[in-house]
Amino acid sequence: MAITTERKQELVKTHGKTEKDSGSTAVQIAIMTDRIKELTEHFKTHKKDHHSRRGLLKLVGKRRRLLDYMIQEDLAGYRALIQKLGIRR
Repeated sequence: MAITTERKQELVKTHGKTEKDSGSTAVQIAIMTDRIKELTEHFKTHKKDHHSRRGLLKLVGKRRRLLDYMIQEDLAGYRALIQKLGIRR
């Protein structure tokens, strides 16, 4: 269920400043969003998987904190990112 290396590199290329920029806030949020979408699909078939659900909630909280940080640092980048990723606020 982990994100593949190819998918991660693709996200870094589209959201990072350079091809090796895997640590920027936008890239981290994009990777977390991809993982959250994957887990959401997982729960459609495994409704009673409460251990993974806890991990999902922790991941959503971490992404929320990063999004709050991005609002403070780069409001225009935040707005562009949530529109590109389809995150509702």
